[in-house]
Amino acid sequence: MKLLILLMLCPVFLVAQEKTSAKLAAYMQAQADVNNFSGTVLVMKNGTILLKKAYGLADYEWNIKNTLDTKFQLASVTKQFTAAAILQLVDSGRLSLNDKLSKFFPDYPKADSISIHMLLSHSSGLAMGFKEIALSSISRDSAYAAIKKIPFEFSPGTNSAYSNIGYYLLAKIIEKVSGEHYATFLKKNIFDKAGMNNTGVSNNESIVPKKAKVYYHNDEGFIHNPYINWEINLGHDGIYSTVEDLAIWDQALYGTTILSATMKKKMFTPYNSENWGYGFIINPFYNHGHYLIAHDGGFFGTMTSFNRFTDDKLFVTVLSNNGSASHIIGYGLSAIAFGKEVEMPYKHRRAKIDTTIYNDYVGEYGKIRILKIAGKLYYNDADIELIPESKTKFFRADDNDRTIEFVEDKTDGYNSIILTKGGVKEVFPRSNRNE
Repeated sequence: MKLLILLMLCPVFLVAQEKTSAKLAAYMQAQADVNNFSGTVLVMKNGTILLKKAYGLADYEWNIKNTLDTKFQLASVTKQFTAAAILQLVDSGRLSLNDKLSKFFPDYPKADSISIHMLLSHSSGLAMGFKEIALSSISRDSAYAAIKKIPFEFSPGTNSAYSNIGYYLLAKIIEKVSGEHYATFLKKNIFDKAGMNNTGVSNNESIVPKKAKVYYHNDEGFIHNPYINWEINLGHDGIYSTVEDLAIWDQALYGTTILSATMKKKMFTPYNSENWGYGFIINPFYNHGHYLIAHDGGFFGTMTSFNRFTDDKLFVTVLSNNGSASHIIGYGLSAIAFGKEVEMPYKHRRAKIDTTIYNDYVGEYGKIRILKIAGKLYYNDADIELIPESKTKFFRADDNDRTIEFVEDKTDGYNSIILTKGGVKEVFPRSNRNE
C-alpha cells in the first residue's frame, strides 16, 4: 500500500521539481541579462540538482565563457576550510580549543588572552582585516610584523566582531602544528579526502587551469582586480573551487569522513550574539524561516555565497568573478526553492519626483533607518543613497537588486515599508518618526 502511494505521488513531485527548476533558471537568466551576473550557480535539494549553470565570462579580454568547471576564488568562504583543518588537529590531540595564541606566537600582543576558540568564533578582539598589506608585495615575515601592530577592537573574549586577522593567524597555527604548508595540509586532509579535485589554495606563481580572472566595477566600468599577495592573504581567503566541488563538500559535512560528529557539533554551534560558529554563521536572520548554516565572501570582484539549509537538505551556492551580489542572489534562489514568490530582476530607472515628500518617509522601520540629508534620501547612513523610481519606490545606489517601497496608511501617513532583496519581499512596520 505504501509503495502504491509513493508511486502515485512520484509524478506530482517530479512536476513540482520541474516547475521549481524552471523558476530558478528564469531568475538566473534575468540576473545575467539585467544585472550582468558572471559566475556559476548550483542549487541542490535532497541530492537532486535543481539548477547548475554557468553565466558570463571567465576572461573578458579573450571572450572566454565561464563553464561549470571554472574555478573561482572563494574569498571568505575559505574560513570554513581553515576551521575544519583546526578541528582535525583538535580531534587528533595536537591542538586544544583552549590553547592560547602565545603557545604558537608569544610575541603577538595580548597572546596570553586569546584562545583558539576565540579566533574561530570571532571573539578575539582582533581587527577586521589588513587589506593594504594583502595588496602589497612584502614578505610573510614583514606582513606578520605589520599585522601585529594593528590595534585591537576590544579586549579578547569580551565581545564579538568579524575578524580576518583571526583566521590569518589560524592558518599560521595550522602550519606550526602540522609542520606543513597550509595548502599542503588542506589538500591532503580535506580536498583529497572529500574528492574535491578542482579545489586548491592560490599562490602567485602556479598556473591553475580553467581559473576565472577576476574583475571589479568602478566609475569607468569593469577593470582587472588588483594584485593580491596570496602568501599573506591566507586562512581567511585564498582557496579556489568550483560549484560542483562545493556540492561535494556540502555532502561531506553530513558525514564523518572529514570531521567527527563531535567536531561538527562544535563547528555548527553559535557562540555569541552574532551567531558565529567556527567558519560559519549559524541560522542568520535572512533564512526564510529555515535553519541555515552559511558563509558569504567578497574581495574586490570576487563575490561568493555558500548556504546549507540542513533540515531541508537544500544547498545553494553562487560564485562570481565580476562583483555580482552573490549573497543577494543566493537569498533569492533559496526563496524560490522553498516555494516563495520572488520578483524577477528588472532595470531600475531614476524618476523625477517632488523631493519634499521625503519628509514623510524619514524615520525608523524596524531595523531600517531612513534619513534625509541635503535633500536626498538615505538607507541607514549617509553612504547609501536611495534613488527614486517612482513617488514611493526607491532602489539603492549601491545595489539595484534591493528596493524600498513606502506604503501609505490613509489615516496616518506612511506607516510601513516593503524591503525587496533579491526579489524577496519583507514588510517592516514603522517604529518611530523623525520629525
